[in-house]
Amino acid sequence: MADEITYGAYAEQKVRVNSFVTQVFQWMTGALAITAIVALVVSRTPAVYKTIFGNPALLIGLVIAEIGMVIAISWGINRISAATAGVLLVLFSAVNGLTLSVIFLVYTATSVTTTFFVCAGIFGAMSVYGYLTKRDLTAIGNLCIMGLVGIIIASIVNMFAASSGMYWAITYIGVFVFIGLTAYDTQKIKQMALSIDGRQAGETVQKAAIIGALALYLDFINLFLLLLRLFGRER
Repeated sequence: MADEITYGAYAEQKVRVNSFVTQVFQWMTGALAITAIVALVVSRTPAVYKTIFGNPALLIGLVIAEIGMVIAISWGINRISAATAGVLLVLFSAVNGLTLSVIFLVYTATSVTTTFFVCAGIFGAMSVYGYLTKRDLTAIGNLCIMGLVGIIIASIVNMFAASSGMYWAITYIGVFVFIGLTAYDTQKIKQMALSIDGRQAGETVQKAAIIGALALYLDFINLFLLLLRLFGRER
């Protein structure tokens, strides 16, 4: 009887974890799809992309809006509803599509497509690793977070230094940082799923799924952009 109860609890937990992780990846995939569609449409609409990239103030405003929405979701998740968090994620994905439409103007469609599939393959492999590994990836995650901070600082410095050597160093290091973060964030999402009590309200679960989706979305986008620097062919 005890074994039956234990197995039943394990099976219930497994279903709950799989359901939560699936929800996270559905949100992430939807956000990526919105970004890709918006970016592609804008890149094929001269009036729109000329307005965006011909107006520095507007472009800066869009970037600030993106940062604001990420902060609102990440730090304000406990003060907003799941519906609001979902709307913010959708809006963020769309605005990000506006700013990322430039890649279709700079790089050939073939290289963008090829890089996307390379990125998807790497991202998928590291997500599976992060989900299945028994190894605690906290140390690797902390190292990658420190590396990310270093990359941000170095990128700001290089805006003034304009060093090609630093540019490529940032690119290569960045690829490894986001590969590591992908595995680490996936493991955190699994741990988050394991910590969810079956009695918790759907609102709480949905907000947790959106936070997880945002983390993986940012990992994917940044990894894609860095790989595009390496493999993209300019027009």
